[in-house]
Amino acid sequence: MKIYRLPSPIRALAFDMDLTLYTNAEYGRLQIDCLVERLGKLRGLSFDEINAEVEEVRETMALSHGGKRPSLSNILSTFGIGIQEIIRWREELLAPEEFIKEDKRLEETLEKLSRHYALGVVTNNPVLVARKTLAALGVLESFPIVVGLDTCMTPKPHARPFEKFCELSHCPPETCVSIGDRYDIDLDIPLKIGMGAILVDGVEDVYELPGFLLYTNERW
Repeated sequence: MKIYRLPSPIRALAFDMDLTLYTNAEYGRLQIDCLVERLGKLRGLSFDEINAEVEEVRETMALSHGGKRPSLSNILSTFGIGIQEIIRWREELLAPEEFIKEDKRLEETLEKLSRHYALGVVTNNPVLVARKTLAALGVLESFPIVVGLDTCMTPKPHARPFEKFCELSHCPPETCVSIGDRYDIDLDIPLKIGMGAILVDGVEDVYELPGFLLYTNERW
């Protein structure tokens, strides 16, 4: 876990979902590969051929943005795949319940956090997929706020999804913290709009948040 900024006071926590609220490398990779494979079928290319093109675009975009790696949604847009199509693909192809199981420790962690903070998810998956994932984890009720790709029609990294979270939580950015496993996607923009930011390596770090944040609050 790495802390970039913690506001005082903290009123709301915006969690990334995939590979933040659960640790499952296989499903994390599948979410990328299945979309790349669908793109390849449209273009008449094998998975290896289209994946090489996607990686080339990824590196080119990163170089033109100071090394910051783009989201897959932004990469697909360069191939002419619009947000509506990406949403449809994700809803059709992703079945989180086949990979993710109920996590009682996460449920207990979020219950503790919810006593003190408004909780929400900000994800590049559609809301439908996000809710299925949270339900599989057994924590859907812990997140009254879910900002998905189809909420703002703009993927992270972009300010709009985070601004929407602040709007729905009724908390200004300077009282909110973004928590995620990717700095460029989950934390860079929140920091720029005044939010706090915590980088985690997976759900194991999330388990530690109640003790850390509540201890920090007591010190303030």
